[in-house]
Amino acid sequence: MKQSLQLRVSQHLALTPQLQQSIRLLQLSTLELNAEIEQALQDNPLLERDEPDQSGFTQAVDLPVAPATPAETEERQEPGGGDDEGWGVDFSGSSGQRDPNDDDADGGDLQAAATSLREHLCAQLAMTHLSGRERVLVAFLIEGLNEDGYLTQSLDELLDLLATEEDDERELLRADLSIALQHLQSFDPPGIGARDAKECLVLQLKNAPPSTERDLALAIVNGHLEHLAARDFARIKKSLGCSDEEQRAAQILIRSLNPRPGAQYAPLDTRYVTPDVTVRKVRGEWIASLNNEAMPRLRINRLYADILRHQGSGSSTGLATQLQEAKWLIKNVQQRFDTILRVSQAIVDRQRAFFDHGAVAMRPLTLREIAEVVSLHESTISRVTTQKYLASPRGIFELKYFFGSHVATDSGGAASSTAIRELIRQLVSAEDGKKPLPDARIAEILGEQGIVVARRTVAKYRELLGIPPVNLRKNL
Repeated sequence: MKQSLQLRVSQHLALTPQLQQSIRLLQLSTLELNAEIEQALQDNPLLERDEPDQSGFTQAVDLPVAPATPAETEERQEPGGGDDEGWGVDFSGSSGQRDPNDDDADGGDLQAAATSLREHLCAQLAMTHLSGRERVLVAFLIEGLNEDGYLTQSLDELLDLLATEEDDERELLRADLSIALQHLQSFDPPGIGARDAKECLVLQLKNAPPSTERDLALAIVNGHLEHLAARDFARIKKSLGCSDEEQRAAQILIRSLNPRPGAQYAPLDTRYVTPDVTVRKVRGEWIASLNNEAMPRLRINRLYADILRHQGSGSSTGLATQLQEAKWLIKNVQQRFDTILRVSQAIVDRQRAFFDHGAVAMRPLTLREIAEVVSLHESTISRVTTQKYLASPRGIFELKYFFGSHVATDSGGAASSTAIRELIRQLVSAEDGKKPLPDARIAEILGEQGIVVARRTVAKYRELLGIPPVNLRKNL
């Protein structure tokens, strides 16, 4: 076989490091972006934050602010005007911190964050007049509680951890452990140290002032808790011989109890959402703007830039590479927020009815529609709308919230699944508790409004809303 050389011309797509970084930054949430930037600031001496009060030999390379719309410019020229909704949200850096002297602070949250359940119980144990042996056993039981305040292990299992093989000592220890549990169950909060939900509710009811409602509530919890959960009120009424009014009062008392008494002392797991975009009504138009608090301000360190300028490009290859990486990061961060703003404004333009009237006015929207408007690929729109949040007078929403599937209507149009879920929620909230609406009836009501939806679709949307089935929504 004769060998030969041939020249071929072909095209292929190559992802440059800059493009890869741009795609990665675009799909990060605001918190993840800040973590990425913090790492870059540690690794790259040519990159630094642009602090307004920072002094020294630096020259800012700022991220340019998105150009203001004519409506926004007009609003800035007229102090106090332009916001038709009268909505003000402070996104300043101090808004996320709570003044310790603020009387409006939630004392319960501060207590939960400062005191654990174990510390709260041990403080009460220290105030008792128990003997040393009793204190040790109560402390042992405290260590066995879970975060909800339940004793998940039985006394026999706990006894195996303490007792020896001698039967006499084992029986004595069992009695002491039972007494220690009674001491623990007398502590605050009521219901602590219970072995199950029934015992937890009983302990709380016994701690309540004596009354007819309390006695009936105790009878229901002790013998008919499963019937109460299934809302089988007729069986409870027949078994206990009570009236509807008496059962209703007992039921209200039971609902006021806390089935998780220790949860208020669990460690706080607070997750903050920083909106990337804010939306407000200006001169009758809904305008999206970037949240400045979510935008990192970066610049090039002038000292190292001057060193490179005086030494030449070939004398310090490492710094030159870091300079290029810093420029890429600044540009890609700017491009990220510009893309988020373009996509957000396109979403706002198509969901104006939502901002005017609420979720019932949400229109169907797909990624493809927005992609065509902003001239981007659907995959890019998916990255932009994931873990990016929009703050509006109606609340804070993930951008993906504004996309919904189409459901046909009698008029030949389409309704958004989000709007249908809101209609279902409104129908259920307004229903008669004695005769709640079954899924088939809800489907009929929607059909009367021109929205064609099957019963199984109603059931699916109802479950997504966390609404229980009809038999569990029935009240006395």
